[in-house]
Amino acid sequence: MSLVLKTSGESHGRGVFALLEGVPAGLFVDLDFVNAELARRQRGYGRGGRMRIEKDEADVLSGLYNGKTTGAPILIAVWNRDWENWKGIDRPVWRPRPGHADLPALLKYGYPNVRPSIERASARETAARVAAGAICKLLLKEFGIEIASCVVSIGRVRLEREVSFEEMLSSDGSQVRCPDREVEKLMMEEIDKARAEGDSVGGVFEVRARGVPPGLGSHVQWDRRLDASIAQAMMSIQAVKAVSIGCGWDCFGSWGSRFHDEIAWDEGIKRSTNRAGGIEGGISNGEEIVVKCFMKPIPTLTKPLRSFDIRTKETVCAQVERSDVCAVPAASVVGEAMLAFVLAKALLEKFGADNLDDIKAAFDAYKKRIQRL
Repeated sequence: MSLVLKTSGESHGRGVFALLEGVPAGLFVDLDFVNAELARRQRGYGRGGRMRIEKDEADVLSGLYNGKTTGAPILIAVWNRDWENWKGIDRPVWRPRPGHADLPALLKYGYPNVRPSIERASARETAARVAAGAICKLLLKEFGIEIASCVVSIGRVRLEREVSFEEMLSSDGSQVRCPDREVEKLMMEEIDKARAEGDSVGGVFEVRARGVPPGLGSHVQWDRRLDASIAQAMMSIQAVKAVSIGCGWDCFGSWGSRFHDEIAWDEGIKRSTNRAGGIEGGISNGEEIVVKCFMKPIPTLTKPLRSFDIRTKETVCAQVERSDVCAVPAASVVGEAMLAFVLAKALLEKFGADNLDDIKAAFDAYKKRIQRL
């Protein structure tokens, strides 16, 4: 059974839900850790008023026995406090917002107005993904795999240096999840400028995984390539418009001699650089997995763009919904969850998926085999 993640729920409905199927039996699920991950997603300079209403916590409805996974599907609920303010109230929207799913979804599904697409397309859905991703993180930790992230740009402000994995782990101490305090201040000023103009601002976040063994993913079929799976997962995050693996877009224009990583043998395989971002030929190579994602500015603006009323067809300003000025720091936490899911899925596909102890035995045997190279 392959690891599968499905989500459900609406932004102002009873809650958002994750169904995670394929987690092996025997994994202890630390709910304090899961809830801490949900809290990380809610933080960040530039977040909107919704975050002052919600206090996200995971309610695991199935799939655990005495705190451990049973191998059965895990159903997680993250209840919406704001449901009480919306219960029984119909709030139709007639003015689609440029850049949102509002109009395309209305055309596709034949909705009576754009409210249904607003509710489901909302990034509120990512709370369910972060809860499920936390369980994937706990699974990866059993095999020595860690995931971290940070924000490397907001608007025109960019962190120009490379940061270490340890610096990424410390980025939770920053209001914009940037480990450089001077750059953090400039990023916050950029958000303030956008807010003052009734606008929004996007940026780039980076996610890394260390401790990933070589051999996850495959070159033998297009849909088994690890970098392809990662790119699809990251592009599924609301407002993410570009994904880069390794040096990717930063190495645009480089010749091959300056792009690829030389390989040496020194009591083991060694690379002095990691421009490939830990993946060669669709397969992890043992180096850190490095992923960068560009998140566009959020389309909901307090000074809205032009649109039209779907009833009268007259030109109007687009709908204004409660929203963030900048959600790049929160998106980086969602990026961690999605990378954790993809790596957990690839790990289980290689080493088995029924029982945690059996998977660890297969993992250890594999490590011994490749050490004999």
